[in-house]
Amino acid sequence: MQKLQCISPVDNAVYVERPLAAAQEIGAALELASGAQPAWARTPLAERVAIVRQAVMLTEDRREQLGEELCWMMGRPIRFASGELLGFAERANYMAGIAELGLAEIRLPEKPGFTRLIRREPLGISLVVAPWNYPYLTAVNAVVPALLAGNAVLLKHSAQTPLCAEHMVEVFAEAGLPQGVFQYLHLSHADTESLVRAPEVDHVAFTGSVAGGRVVEHAAAGRFIQLGLELGGKDPAYVRADADLDHAVAAAVDGAFFNSGQSCCGIERIYVHESLHDAFVERAVATVRAYRLGRPDDPETTLGPLVRAEAADFVRAQVDEAIAGGATAHVNPASFAEDRRGTAYLAPQLLTGVDHGMRVMREESFGPVVGVMPVRDDAEALALMNDSDFGLTAAIFTTDEQAALALGERLECGTVFMNRCDYLDPALAWTGVKNSGRGCTLSGIGYEHLTRPKSFHLKRQP
Repeated sequence: MQKLQCISPVDNAVYVERPLAAAQEIGAALELASGAQPAWARTPLAERVAIVRQAVMLTEDRREQLGEELCWMMGRPIRFASGELLGFAERANYMAGIAELGLAEIRLPEKPGFTRLIRREPLGISLVVAPWNYPYLTAVNAVVPALLAGNAVLLKHSAQTPLCAEHMVEVFAEAGLPQGVFQYLHLSHADTESLVRAPEVDHVAFTGSVAGGRVVEHAAAGRFIQLGLELGGKDPAYVRADADLDHAVAAAVDGAFFNSGQSCCGIERIYVHESLHDAFVERAVATVRAYRLGRPDDPETTLGPLVRAEAADFVRAQVDEAIAGGATAHVNPASFAEDRRGTAYLAPQLLTGVDHGMRVMREESFGPVVGVMPVRDDAEALALMNDSDFGLTAAIFTTDEQAALALGERLECGTVFMNRCDYLDPALAWTGVKNSGRGCTLSGIGYEHLTRPKSFHLKRQP
C-alpha cells in the first residue's frame, strides 16, 4: 500500500502518515459524488448557506488546534498560525452572504408575448487541488463557492497538509452536509492526473506551480471542462517619491517575509524612487534584521523554516548567484543562529545592486528574499514591474490615488494594490494573467466560473 508522509520542517520527522487512495476508493468517491450532487443542487440555497455558516462556526471553534497542526505540518510560527482560520471564515461567510445575488437568475426586459431569463446551473463535480502554503485559505476560495453553487466537491490537499482536507470535510459533515457532496482523497500525482481525466469531473481548481498547472491543462485537454489555475507570481511593489516611507517599509517588508516568503502574492521585487531608495533600504534592512528565525513552535519566533530543505537550498542558490553577479547582500546569515545549509531554516535576505538578468528578480523565489532597485520615475517603474512572466498582484505606495489608478490601468496583473500588499479581499475577483494562471475565484464573478448559464426563451400562446 502506497502511503503519504508529511515530513515536518520543524524537526524533519514524520508528522502525519496516511494511505493513498486506491483505484476502487477513487471510483467509489466519484460514484458517491455523482449520486449526491443532483439532490444537493435542488436543495434550497438558504439551506446550503446555513450549512456553510455552521461549518465555519465549527472551524472557528477548532482554531487553536488547527493552527498548531499548521505550525507542525508546514512550519508557520505558532504566533501566526491560527490567523489563517480567521481568513477562512471571512472568505466563506462573504461568499455565503452574496450567494443569492451571485446565483440569481437574470430577468430580461419585457418583450411582448415572451418570457426570457437566464439561470445559473451547477457544473456537477468540482475537483479542488489545494497547496500547502495557505491550505485553508486557498481551498476555501474554491470549495465554499462550489458547494454554494450546488456542485459536489472532491478535495485533494498537498501531501504536506493532509489534515486540512480531513478537517474541512469533517466540519461540513458535522454541519449537516449530505454524504457524498464533499469528500477528500489523498492521492499520488499520477492518480490526481487520472482524476482530472475522469468523465465524472466537470471542473478543476488547481493552486500550485506553473509546471503543475501545465500538467493539469494537459490532463484536461480535449475535455472542454472549466479550469481554474492559480499558479503564483513574482509580485512587485513600487514606492513612489510621494509615499509615506515608514508605512511603505513596514508593509512591503511584511509582504515579502510573512510566512517566510511562501505566498503566491507575496512581494518579491521592490522598486523605489531614487530620491527615497537609500532611506528605504536602510529602514527595510533594520526591519529585516529584527526578525527572529527559529522553531515555529516557539512563541517568540517570527520567521519559521521553509517547507523543506530543498526549498531553502533553491533560494540560497538564487541569492548566491545574485551576489556572484554583483548584488549586495545586506543581511549576514551568520547573525541568525538557526540558519544552516542543508536544513529548511533560512535567514531573511535583502539584496540591492540587482537587475532583471538575475534569477532572483525573474524566477519565483517563494522564500525570504527580496531585491530592491532604484527607479527614476513612474515610466521606468512600470516597465520593470511588467517585465515578468507572472502577473498576479502589484502594489503601489503613494499618496496620489489618481496616479495609482493611472499606473494600475497599465499594469499587467490581476489585482492592483495601493498602500498595501499580499492581501485577498473576498469582495474582489481573485485572478491573474500570464503565467499566474487563468480563471477567477471569489466575488460575484467567481460564481460564474462554477456554474453554466441556461437561457429560457418562452413564447406565450395568444
